[in-house]
Amino acid sequence: MKMTATLEDAFNDQITLEFHASLVYRQLAIEMDLHDLPGMAAWLRAQADEEIVHANKFIDHVAARDNHPRIGTLPSPAVSASSPLEVFNAALAHEQKVSESIRGLYRLAESEGDLDSRPLLNFFIEEQVEEEAVVREVIGRLTMINDDGPGLLRLDAELAARQSGGTEAA
Repeated sequence: MKMTATLEDAFNDQITLEFHASLVYRQLAIEMDLHDLPGMAAWLRAQADEEIVHANKFIDHVAARDNHPRIGTLPSPAVSASSPLEVFNAALAHEQKVSESIRGLYRLAESEGDLDSRPLLNFFIEEQVEEEAVVREVIGRLTMINDDGPGLLRLDAELAARQSGGTEAA
């Protein structure tokens, strides 16, 4: 069933936001590379790739509904950070923005009686709970570590172990 024009526009806004989230994570990865924390940078790059996978899921859904997926204008990622804690706080703030956008999309789909979007949006609501929890855990560990060099390097090595699945859905 084809989406209404209003819902199509909202899904396209979400597609753009997911691509923007990827750019934010890429910029945060650059910040960690500049702090000689390659494990954190790798973790953030993997997260950037995952955001592209998310954008692709929205694109596929819109196209499958006989609507036209469009990527809007992508603003430059306006992030800067002087410490790993600031980087992950910026990541959490962006995840919270994405979470609220998805909740708004869910509310709009509900108000329009669009049952066909429900499975995808339920997946993303659950995904965002996990995304925020993972970043909060890293923030909690960084807070415990404070400025302890060995602790920071251990966390960096641990985060380096994250595998990136690329940018295409499995």
